[in-house]
Amino acid sequence: MKLKTPFETSFAKTVDRHCVLVEVEEEGGEIGWGEIPVDDNPYYHYETVETSLYIVKEFLAPKLLEVDFSKPADFLNAVSKVRGYMMAKAGLEMALWDLLAKIKNKPLYALLGGVKTKIVSGVSIGIIGNMNSLLKSVSKFLDEGYRRIKIKIKHGWDIEPVKMIRKVFGDIPLHVDANAAYTLENVDIFQELDKYHLLMVEQPLHYEDLAEHAELQLKIKTPICLDESIKGIYDAKAAIKLGSCRIINIKPARVGGIEESMAIHDYALKHGIPVWIGGMLETGIGRGFQVALATLPNIKYPNDISASNRYYEEDIVEPPWTLNNDGTITVPQKPGIGVEVLEEKIEKYSKRTLEIKVSSV
Repeated sequence: MKLKTPFETSFAKTVDRHCVLVEVEEEGGEIGWGEIPVDDNPYYHYETVETSLYIVKEFLAPKLLEVDFSKPADFLNAVSKVRGYMMAKAGLEMALWDLLAKIKNKPLYALLGGVKTKIVSGVSIGIIGNMNSLLKSVSKFLDEGYRRIKIKIKHGWDIEPVKMIRKVFGDIPLHVDANAAYTLENVDIFQELDKYHLLMVEQPLHYEDLAEHAELQLKIKTPICLDESIKGIYDAKAAIKLGSCRIINIKPARVGGIEESMAIHDYALKHGIPVWIGGMLETGIGRGFQVALATLPNIKYPNDISASNRYYEEDIVEPPWTLNNDGTITVPQKPGIGVEVLEEKIEKYSKRTLEIKVSSV
């Protein structure tokens, strides 16, 4: 699906969004949908379209026979011998959750214990590289109602854009995301950013690091939020115990799905660490799971869950996800993720389809 405008981070520019959609059908004909939001390259994450298809076909789909379909949360245990590939696992696990919610005739968020009927949305702005264009984008998104502005930063595009946004728009909720572009040698940049009272600085250092993030947090006032470094509950536990962060961004697909996201949420809640739900340019299907998880009680910051029209001219769900005037998204009350999947739109954008039939016969 082609993005309305290219989205650039410190490591890559995305023009066309690739992903793998998962459709699980049970014998009675009910269908659950999931999404594996991988790309065609391994620049953000080692999983790609090709590796995900292989892992699903050869190792994950066959394990569905061993899962009690009334307990999709058990799916990760069934595939625990497969190390990593959490996005691929998440795509199947989420489809099972959607299927279960539909069978039980409940909205997914209610099944998860969600407590909100509206979730607060922020917006993420890629690296534009032009100050006037950046300010126009910030103004546009504020006018649309988004409750927090996040800008991507990299070397040479960090302090000045923050300084200019503060000068023009004042004390708006603002944070920056480095996508692991810096090292401890750049501590002076983050100490300078302290002056601008940001909500947080997201993933400033290496995507696998916890130790140096803890060291950096001691040297700056702005809370560090970890994203790429949190690959699952064990990373979350270690980060909290080490003091590597004061906030966690949970990306449901990247950490392995619903069950793992809830485990991170609950552990962080127990230890007084606020969390929020991030995204990876998901289609309307993946966005449905983000919205459901964003209703949990320890979601304390605006989420990276934008309206469908933020990225796409048309989405593959009906109704598309829309932003209310107050910067919130209304949580659907229909069973499952709460939106209808438009299969004709999927056919329009699909590059290939792989059908895997599992049978106990």
